[in-house]
Amino acid sequence: MRSQVGLVSLFLGLLLYLLVSVDAQQYEIGSKKKKNIIFMVSDGMGPASLSLARSFRQYRDNLPYDDILTLDKHLIGSSRTMSSSSLVTDSAAGATAFSCSLKTYNGAIGIDQFKKPCGTILEALKLKGYMTGMVVTTRITDATPASFSSHAEYRYQEDLIAQQQLGDYPLGRMVDLIIGGGKCHFLPNSIENGCRNDNLNLIEKALKDGWSIINNKLEFDYLNNGFNASLPLLALLAPGDIPYDLDRDPLQYPSLEEQTITALNALNNSTKNSDKGFFLLVEGSRIDHAGHSNDPAAQVREVLAYDKAFEAALKFAQNSDDETIIISTSDHETGGLVTARQISPSYPDYIWYPQALLNATHSGEFITKKLLDFKNNSGNKDNSQLSAFVQKEILEKDLGIFDYTAEDIDKMIKGSALDVANNLVSIRSQTGWTTHGHSAVDVNIYAYGNSEKLMNSLYRHLGGNHENIEIGKFMEKWLDVDLQKITKLVKDTKFKDLALELEIQDQEPILVHGPNDEEDDEWHENVANY
Repeated sequence: MRSQVGLVSLFLGLLLYLLVSVDAQQYEIGSKKKKNIIFMVSDGMGPASLSLARSFRQYRDNLPYDDILTLDKHLIGSSRTMSSSSLVTDSAAGATAFSCSLKTYNGAIGIDQFKKPCGTILEALKLKGYMTGMVVTTRITDATPASFSSHAEYRYQEDLIAQQQLGDYPLGRMVDLIIGGGKCHFLPNSIENGCRNDNLNLIEKALKDGWSIINNKLEFDYLNNGFNASLPLLALLAPGDIPYDLDRDPLQYPSLEEQTITALNALNNSTKNSDKGFFLLVEGSRIDHAGHSNDPAAQVREVLAYDKAFEAALKFAQNSDDETIIISTSDHETGGLVTARQISPSYPDYIWYPQALLNATHSGEFITKKLLDFKNNSGNKDNSQLSAFVQKEILEKDLGIFDYTAEDIDKMIKGSALDVANNLVSIRSQTGWTTHGHSAVDVNIYAYGNSEKLMNSLYRHLGGNHENIEIGKFMEKWLDVDLQKITKLVKDTKFKDLALELEIQDQEPILVHGPNDEEDDEWHENVANY
């Protein structure tokens, strides 16, 4: 009898060992090589955005019809994007799905659907000895970067998020490199470019705490593509969002590609004497903004700028001696974009005109500000002066439109210049939109690993169609970290802002699954299929 029990125990032990070994082999956990992960988020970019950018680039550069983007060459799967509160996610819940590997409600920043802080992949890696960085073209306190580096009940708590990103929460400083916009949330509203209501100057505090501060493009250029960078680095290059690539002055703002190269080199240099690598989050943030505004001319340039950043990351990974993985995906699609549009009620034409996007030299956002500045800074203008300005400076010069009507001019002056301008370009290019919000469209997954084993692992776990949380789970497994352990460490994080709660009516999220923790865990296990 004892021998039978012994044999059963031996069998179970061997089975457990084999299961663990298989899991380790699948995710390359046992590798002793240094690991780097570059996680890229094309905020708001759906499959149609790639069609838009591909055709536009072919037309602009006189390329053959079979020329494709760098991203296209690395497509391996697609992702479903629902949150715990809606079939249509927002960026906060979408990013938290990646960072915490769980579903949460729309608006939640590093918080689960029961409003409890969840450990993020960035935090787990920093505590394990990795260097960490974030590069964005929006505010660094916006939903995507915030969901990796902070914990807040609402995405609008950007002042609180800024404090946590610099280390003001139980774990201390978790981010080594920050490049993006959003300086106003680090400065009191009593000084220029500040918007904090609590009179805190986080940049002064960051200086005292040893951060290197970068304020503008000139100082950014001194970093010499990251080779002169000293970490921790805080580069806040705009009070709010960095301008669209279509509007960006290269002497005033670096491109997303330049930011990515600088971050990669800085993080890589900082780990050269370590057996641990780095984690870098790169977000093409303003693809989403162009989708919200239904601005095809701005969006196509944002997608191409993101593709260049992906190419820069790819070159880095290909030349790295360390195990390096790039994963690129979107949190959701924005705008319900389609590269065709039925203009008249008659039978639709099967056409789309990318050349109309090339004619536009500025975004609707830029044009709106330009018109507002003209109205405000030039005294009382009569309709003839306003009409002449709209015709010559906006319609013809900025949008490249010459077949406008008197009604178009009148709408531009009296209505929403943003909507009118973007619609004029959309109509002429025959670009269609279904919403100014997000959609539930599946989004693409792109990936690269700099070895055959890594590529096999990526295809095995992210090839095909997946829930967005599976991307987070893959990173957790491959990097051999336990987010549940980190969740216990962040449970005391101050994630409520009493001042904000007075302004926002607190509504409990509507769950589409799992009325309790146990059922929720079971749901995630079934979805992840690990």
